[in-house]
Amino acid sequence: MMKRRLLFLAMLVVALTTNVMAQVTKVRGQVVDDETNEPLIGVAVMVQGTSTGTVTDYDGYFTLSVDREKSILIKYVGYKDEVRKITRTGSVNLGVIKLKADAIALADVTITSQVAVARKTPVAVSTIDPVLIEEKLGTQEFPEILKSTPGVYVTKGAGGYGDSKINMRGFQSANVAVMVNGIPMNDMEWGGVYWSNWTVLSSVSRTVQTQRGIGASKVSSPSVGGTMNMITSAADSKRGGQVEYGMGNDGYQRIGFSVSTGLNENGWAVTAMGAKVWGDGYIQGTDFVDYNYFLNITKRIGDSHQISFTGFGAKQEHYQRSNYDGLTIEGWQEVKKYMGDGNEYRYNPTFGYDKNGQRRSSSFNHYHKPQFSINHVWDIDVNTSWSTSLYLSIGDGGGYSGKNTSAYSGAWYGSNNGILNTQFRKDDGTFAYDEIQEVNATSDSGSQMVMTDSKNNHKWYGLLSTFTQKPTDNIEYYVGVDARYYIGTHTNKIVDLYDGDYYVDNYYRSRVDAANNYKANDPTWVNEKLTVGDIVYRDYDSHILQGGVFGQVEYSLDKLNTFLAGSINETSQWRYDRFYYDKAHAESDKVNKTGWTLKGGANYNIDAHHNVFANVGYISRAPFFSGGVFLSSTSSNMVNKDAVNEEIFSLELGYGYKSRFFDAHVNVYHTDWKNKTMARSIDLQDGDRATLNMTGVNATHEGIELDFIAKPTKWLNITGMLSVGDWRWTDDPTGYFYNSAGQPIKNAAGEVASGILAPDHAKMTLRMKDIKVGGSAQTTAALGAKFKVNRDFNLGIDCNFEGRNYADFEVSSNDIIVNGEKTYEQPWRIPSAWTFDGFANYTFKIGDLRSTITGNITNIFNQEYIADAYDGSDHDWKTAYRVYYGFGRTASVKLKVQF
Repeated sequence: MMKRRLLFLAMLVVALTTNVMAQVTKVRGQVVDDETNEPLIGVAVMVQGTSTGTVTDYDGYFTLSVDREKSILIKYVGYKDEVRKITRTGSVNLGVIKLKADAIALADVTITSQVAVARKTPVAVSTIDPVLIEEKLGTQEFPEILKSTPGVYVTKGAGGYGDSKINMRGFQSANVAVMVNGIPMNDMEWGGVYWSNWTVLSSVSRTVQTQRGIGASKVSSPSVGGTMNMITSAADSKRGGQVEYGMGNDGYQRIGFSVSTGLNENGWAVTAMGAKVWGDGYIQGTDFVDYNYFLNITKRIGDSHQISFTGFGAKQEHYQRSNYDGLTIEGWQEVKKYMGDGNEYRYNPTFGYDKNGQRRSSSFNHYHKPQFSINHVWDIDVNTSWSTSLYLSIGDGGGYSGKNTSAYSGAWYGSNNGILNTQFRKDDGTFAYDEIQEVNATSDSGSQMVMTDSKNNHKWYGLLSTFTQKPTDNIEYYVGVDARYYIGTHTNKIVDLYDGDYYVDNYYRSRVDAANNYKANDPTWVNEKLTVGDIVYRDYDSHILQGGVFGQVEYSLDKLNTFLAGSINETSQWRYDRFYYDKAHAESDKVNKTGWTLKGGANYNIDAHHNVFANVGYISRAPFFSGGVFLSSTSSNMVNKDAVNEEIFSLELGYGYKSRFFDAHVNVYHTDWKNKTMARSIDLQDGDRATLNMTGVNATHEGIELDFIAKPTKWLNITGMLSVGDWRWTDDPTGYFYNSAGQPIKNAAGEVASGILAPDHAKMTLRMKDIKVGGSAQTTAALGAKFKVNRDFNLGIDCNFEGRNYADFEVSSNDIIVNGEKTYEQPWRIPSAWTFDGFANYTFKIGDLRSTITGNITNIFNQEYIADAYDGSDHDWKTAYRVYYGFGRTASVKLKVQF
């Protein structure tokens, strides 16, 4: 009897357990774009009303356990939400789920940034997903992933780690807005970006979107040439992680990890990443080490609120080849005697050793610039949201800068105007640091040459807040606030006397301005014996305070989508100089400028395949701190009285075609850029300096761009692009001379004033109308193919072309003619070049762990080509200087194991 009861109880337990387990459904599916049928990666798939969920993998697939009678919510940036109710138990395959494009972003940090939507946002846009980054980046710099994008030109600069440069539509990096999750990253003083500070982005970017021209960014002061917006991993990351190890040419190694908790049932999610990258460098003597990291902590509070903390950065140091170390073409051939045939372009003129055999360099960079942000998103209702980001960027570091007495002027440079500097040169071509030590040790007046660390520390505080509402089915608008305060501290601290006893900084401490504000009259400064730790050359703070508002209204009706956007901002800039001025005069005047933008556009979807768009914009932008508001930002509080806002007008028209097998986009653009700031300084006979401030520096950038992707079969994707630009200077600007006190240089009697003859306000004209804008290839093209051999094995090849690349040119002291003019001729046209890159990846299992091995080869055929050059006196290849060749063949392999 007892046995029967026990058997009955056991059967009851099994029945109850089976019934409970039967309520749980294992749901599978694949999420794709509604129009292109492309798999969508990183889509958030959650049990509706909870924080339980997952994300889609690289092929758009997901698996999620769901209770019966529950619904799953599918959310992705730039797409409409999709809800599917689960009514069955066991295993359910939802098949292919197509998401339709929508302008409302996923409720996380990306809501602070504009995500352009295909066939809706009327701008020229390109989007790169993590798969492409994973497949093609290899050991390249992060911006190089965009080199097959229309209108984009990327070079490695002088070739040091993280020293690459990016131009868009002929505009240099200072005019290309770089954002991470919508937060601006460009330097507040001059607008540029040092990519060595942001190497972490290659590991954590979920999406990279480029908008060319005047984009639709949610900031009060947008870009001129284009916008790069990197969206990082956040709360929707899949639970799990990965470890990876990579290696490449010239000692390149990378080891890293990432881990994510995914969203737990309490609404918490944590994603962390760390990596170390190191190597010898492709260029001689450019070894580097880089520690990069990323952390995101997110808390979802109910269905309405989300708070997240994001911090990331890269602590790095790398030896460099200076921007002034480029040689002439004949000069590069001459250094074959040092490097051997085929390696001459790797030569580094400042690489060398001291008397003890210790490695030395006058080109060394070390910097750490972490950024931290706290983001709050409030989904007020289904049509209303409010997003706010508070952020802080802290920069700490600098780069070596050699200083010297007048007897050794220019001796620290590896080359002078493209000619190899042989003043301190060993027979093997290395820089003779031991000879500098000998000069200093035997000098009876202290060190003649010393090394300083040019420190450029800063703190940058910012607030971005955006209110978005969709009051009707046809209208959506947003308004926002963009506030920033930046303080940069700039010093040059002596770090090495090179065997001397002290250093006397006579040259930089002997100037006296018109108001006698310099400290040179202080007897404690005259012939002061300086040592390691003392400051020379400069010691000042730059202050930039900017605040503005922005807004946009969007109207959609059936096939038509239009928008009108505008912004206004106030910028206040001033300078505090501890080096040249006493306390009473240390702070400069504040320079206040008001900028504004107005832009609008429309997209019309003719049918399911064809669309056309147009946009027009106008920007009035305050001049930059460096070289704009302050003509000599290193040594004077002199305000540029002629500084005016830069004025930019842009017009763009485009057409798009989309189908299941073929997508193509073509657009034409025209941009007028007026009042570009240009200033140059020269030394005068009395030891003062004159500054030539140019006005009326205007240019026109126009062109046509085409890109396409074809999918003739399931196993083949073909991509291509063509970009043809016409970028030229359009006027003959005139400049006026000022002394170091900011006073016009003039003398009505025609006598010598401040060392130059000036019968009236001294001036100069540059004849540069119709001269090509240099420094960027005006014709670029690309063609690529990706072969999906099977589900686990892919390989691909890309061909890139660059042509009509005119050498850059600058107004140097040799060009300055007081009360005269300088006529420029067309700069030298750099020879065109083709390069080929290849990749392959294979996915397999190590135990139960998904693993991928990826190999990359860049410049497969070791093509020799010139990437950068400055125009010489005869505008030909013989006189071109600061010439830099592109890298030859490089290769890498990486193993990634996911868990």
